[in-house]
Amino acid sequence: MGCDGGTIPKRHELVKGPKKVEKVDKSAELAARWKYCALSQEKLRRPIVACDLGRIYNKDAVIEYLLDKSAERPNTEVATHIRGIKDVKELNLTDNPAWDGESNTKGDRYEALHRAMFICPVVGLEMNGKHKFSFLQTCGCVFSERALKEVKTEICHKCGDPFQEGDLVVLNGTNEEVEKLKLRMEEKRAKAKAAKKSKKSKVSEMVSKSEDSEAAGPSNSASSSTPSSTSSDPSKTTKPSSTTVGSKRSVQDMVDKSETYKSLFTSHSSAKRSKDQISNWVTHTPYHF
Repeated sequence: MGCDGGTIPKRHELVKGPKKVEKVDKSAELAARWKYCALSQEKLRRPIVACDLGRIYNKDAVIEYLLDKSAERPNTEVATHIRGIKDVKELNLTDNPAWDGESNTKGDRYEALHRAMFICPVVGLEMNGKHKFSFLQTCGCVFSERALKEVKTEICHKCGDPFQEGDLVVLNGTNEEVEKLKLRMEEKRAKAKAAKKSKKSKVSEMVSKSEDSEAAGPSNSASSSTPSSTSSDPSKTTKPSSTTVGSKRSVQDMVDKSETYKSLFTSHSSAKRSKDQISNWVTHTPYHF
């Protein structure tokens, strides 16, 4: 009545039930999000950057993605909102003095799963996923939420740069936090686009005004240079003298000026020459003969 070897099978060996769903260790998943690049899935190494949605990347992985977006890479959907290198901010992280370096490959010593490479510079919490961390878009410094709550200030604790509450971005936040960050990112980009458009329209308006003024300039100058009164005889038309000083009146007509002063100008009778005195070439000082 048995099988080979005289063994009798039991019910759980003959009847196969539904497969158990493998549960992902949440603690290990959290630790992985803080130790590996969200795009390349490689270990985080400096320089490290973060996007407006709070995801952490290796900077070289982001640059490779931007240079060739058509290449087949895993997890490219996490970086579709990154249009250029300006859409990410390099993080100013604080090293953990208790970090031993790479993982233990020999297995001869205990390795803490939640030991992190970086810590909060204010309260010393490790950046391992157990605690919420945020970074400043102004300077890139990273702090824990506890530090920001305990020491409320509008100046960065690490570098001293001023910041506002809207400059804080939660790192590796929940789905709800990511959605809020996404809405804020879209609003920020819409405002930047509108400001750029208004600036462009102002520049074009200024250019058009300058072109209009340049076009109206020659006509105005021509009308202003036309004498107010003209004679019917062209030969008797009087031309304005070039030796006027501060008025339309000629220097030679000024009664209060001496004859010596008037002789300094070319409109004086002494400066006029006859045809015999006029040379047939042009010299550097044509009035010397």
